[in-house]
Amino acid sequence: MEEVNQTSSGSFILLGLSDVPYLQSLCFLVFLVMYIVTLSGNLLLIIVVRINPKLQTPMYFFLSNLSIIDISFSSTIVPKLLQNTLVKDRSISWLGCAMQMFFHMGLGATECVLLAVMAYDRYAAICRPLHYNTVMNKMLCASLAAGSWSVCFLNSLIHVVLTFQLPYCKSHHVHHFFCELPPVLRMSCRNTLLNVIGMYIAAGTFALSSFCLTLISYVHIISNILKIRSSQGRHKAFSTCGSHLTVVVLYYGTIFFVYLRPRSTYSPEIDKTVSVLYTVVTPMLNPLVYSMRNKDVKNTVMRRKKIL
Repeated sequence: MEEVNQTSSGSFILLGLSDVPYLQSLCFLVFLVMYIVTLSGNLLLIIVVRINPKLQTPMYFFLSNLSIIDISFSSTIVPKLLQNTLVKDRSISWLGCAMQMFFHMGLGATECVLLAVMAYDRYAAICRPLHYNTVMNKMLCASLAAGSWSVCFLNSLIHVVLTFQLPYCKSHHVHHFFCELPPVLRMSCRNTLLNVIGMYIAAGTFALSSFCLTLISYVHIISNILKIRSSQGRHKAFSTCGSHLTVVVLYYGTIFFVYLRPRSTYSPEIDKTVSVLYTVVTPMLNPLVYSMRNKDVKNTVMRRKKIL
């Protein structure tokens, strides 16, 4: 078969989640509600952090970055998903697919790194409280955030450029509801071993190393908390990192399943289900998890309601 990159002047077809009409209608309503909740919840959290002086801390600075990622993550994928459930034409342009993959990979990697940074912030707050303000100063926080965004999006750009230089002559049908790297690579008629190796290296560098740093931070945090004699003191210490730990478990569990499992276990339907969790569900839950466990956030929201 002649290796001609037919996508250069054409498009891909996103097969979506389901072809059953009533399921498409149900999916549209469910994902629309979830998207609205994601936008409103994350925007509200960003606003609350900005207007409440008590929340002008490194933890909530990084949490605001996380909310921006969640809004962008959902906005990269859900609008196109909603469109494809309403219209028969499920095509996405070559450029549109590349941009969707670029932002998806860049935002996903940035979230991994920021979760590790937030774990270190909790370690500094609980294990080094006397040096916390010195260690987590504004300059360091800004540098960590800027570095995370820059490096992760540079990595994403490299992967996207390498991916869309491949010839796609097998099929233009993406067995997914958005242009994720693994299903797109499977459509190429050229050997994609080097691309797959690069994907595993990137996943190991950003996801696995960030997870290990997060795990190390929490080992130190938990060991220090267990040394606290007062049960009230232990509960207070656990509550300061419980929300972050919940988000870490939700996010990394799905990421590892998609990107670090063997190719022989590939299943389009399972991949779609798992991808829904970290692209749609997790961004919606993040602000709920953090706000429900923080009295300052809830009090700020209640005060604003009374004023309005």
